[in-house]
Amino acid sequence: MVPRTPASRPNLVSVGTIVWLSSELMFFAALFAMYFTIKSVDTGEGHPWPPVHLNYPLATANTVVLILSSVTCQMGVFAVERGEVRRLGPIWDFRRWGLREWYVLSFLMGLYFVCGQGYEYLDLIFKQHLTLASTIHGTQYGSVFFLTTGFHGLHVTGGLIAFLFLLGRTFAAKKFTHEQQTSAIVVSYYWHFVDVVWIGLFTTIYLLPLTAK
Repeated sequence: MVPRTPASRPNLVSVGTIVWLSSELMFFAALFAMYFTIKSVDTGEGHPWPPVHLNYPLATANTVVLILSSVTCQMGVFAVERGEVRRLGPIWDFRRWGLREWYVLSFLMGLYFVCGQGYEYLDLIFKQHLTLASTIHGTQYGSVFFLTTGFHGLHVTGGLIAFLFLLGRTFAAKKFTHEQQTSAIVVSYYWHFVDVVWIGLFTTIYLLPLTAK
């Protein structure tokens, strides 16, 4: 008689997170559809698109930092999978960093992205007079720009809060449990998601208009 081995069940938290991120993907797909729909209407009437001067160096720097933060976040996942919550060596030896160090670095890089996005918003609003309700050169560019990038910025901010909450748990708990390890991995899923979405937004909002010129 062949002995039976217990079937391994997928982690419900991870499965639930993936399902939720799938719904978030549909939400951003709707924003992309809105962007291209309004763009086709505006450019069809001969209006310039975009009707403002975007800060390409800043947006490029933000994109690079956000992509690298996804790398550092994954390094934190590798560390927690080895059971290394805190660093095992000096702070300058990143090869011996634990979850905390990698996630703190990811948090700071994400904070840089949000601040950089806020700086670009201030430039567009106060110097170029682009707002959510403004109509510049007969286009609705302000609406699509602030809605798409703004919702993404809110998601990044949510990820920063998740980093803080997770890091706080590592300091408050006497022992790092399997549930906390799962939480760390779930946070990485979310962070990778907002990273991939931004790559799509950066390509659509910043790069595609350059190819059309």
